[in-house]
Amino acid sequence: MTVPTSRFHALNRESLAALVPELLLCGQLIDRSGMAHCISAFGREGMAEVAIEEWQLSSPIYTRRMQQALGYTGDDIVTIFKGLQLDIGAPPQFMDFRFRVDDSRHGEFWLDHCGALADVEPMGEPYVKAMCHDIEDPTFDATALATNKYAQVRPIHRPPRAPADRHPVCAWTVVIDEAHIPPEVPRNAPLVAESVAARLPLGAIDPAGEGRGDYSGPLLSDLRFPDFSHSALVRIAEEVCLQQHLLVLGFMIAVHERTDDDSALEIGRKQFTGIAGVASERIRACLGLGDDMDALAQVLRIHPALNPLHYTDAEVEPGIDTVQIRFPGASGALTDRAWPSMIDPDHLGPLDSLVRGVNPHFYSRVTDHGPGGWTAEIAAAAEPFAEASEVAITRFSTGVDFRFTDRGIPLPLTVL
Repeated sequence: MTVPTSRFHALNRESLAALVPELLLCGQLIDRSGMAHCISAFGREGMAEVAIEEWQLSSPIYTRRMQQALGYTGDDIVTIFKGLQLDIGAPPQFMDFRFRVDDSRHGEFWLDHCGALADVEPMGEPYVKAMCHDIEDPTFDATALATNKYAQVRPIHRPPRAPADRHPVCAWTVVIDEAHIPPEVPRNAPLVAESVAARLPLGAIDPAGEGRGDYSGPLLSDLRFPDFSHSALVRIAEEVCLQQHLLVLGFMIAVHERTDDDSALEIGRKQFTGIAGVASERIRACLGLGDDMDALAQVLRIHPALNPLHYTDAEVEPGIDTVQIRFPGASGALTDRAWPSMIDPDHLGPLDSLVRGVNPHFYSRVTDHGPGGWTAEIAAAAEPFAEASEVAITRFSTGVDFRFTDRGIPLPLTVL
């Protein structure tokens, strides 16, 4: 298929470099939005099972996609660590991964700060163990599996922390050894691997652009996104949006395994509503936008729920004192039953949350509906709407107010 020009292409290089870590963080916050509703529906153990399955199903696929996009394919420790730096499960600084490479088959990583732990520790030790033991053991291996099926990630130490302020908060070894028995491929893996999102082509990176066009060469202590070219940043942004859709596909498959279709969709809509508003809010702040209709149109065009364009086919059209969004009757996202499938003329909650992340006075209304799709018009009410409870739940995470800092020139991590 012919790949259309990305909507991220309209942003300049500086804006894209600021936006990419925001998109990575918003991807991590998807779980902060969704897992509270899984606890309510399935209990702590059921929540952990959903979390394990969603990451096992999605992370190997999007990890390989990013490797191919940025030209760092391989089967060694460095390739695994580079993947973690571009993974919504490990947004930079919020999940502050530090790395050591001993050789191509041995390495360590540790977290100097873990935003996910900061969110969970107040909930008590059982929840800490669920995240740092039950969930991390199989999902770290699933991520490493994308690079080498003989890679194993094992803890040196991990929470619950003893003493309570222990730093680094956790540390892990990564060893590649053909004597290791590869983990079993999850039964539902083909459902995500064969999705439209998993196979969606994106625009190639222009190697002639100013800045880095790939991530070949040594592993860096931190990724400095302003060093990448405009073309590379566009591709990274679109890949991160697909990471979010793929995670949602894994999440919904796991939820559907545990309840009926109507209840599963209700949980999915709650997850979508919670993250949609927070993502809009952070994108608006990141780009220094106002809270008018023009700002809303800009946020909608680059919101991860509505991108890549040729996956969602959701069109955004500014009007006089309004913005219109045209949702198609068919698209890859609808085929996959990703986020856009959870919005329809009778269920506007996620869309209202999304637009109110820009301005709490905004609301959506349906202006036409037919076999070819439907249109929502965004207008402004005289009084602000109360924040959705789903967004309030997501605000429990410290990631909602997290701020990135400039760490300067990164260091290459080479074997001495």
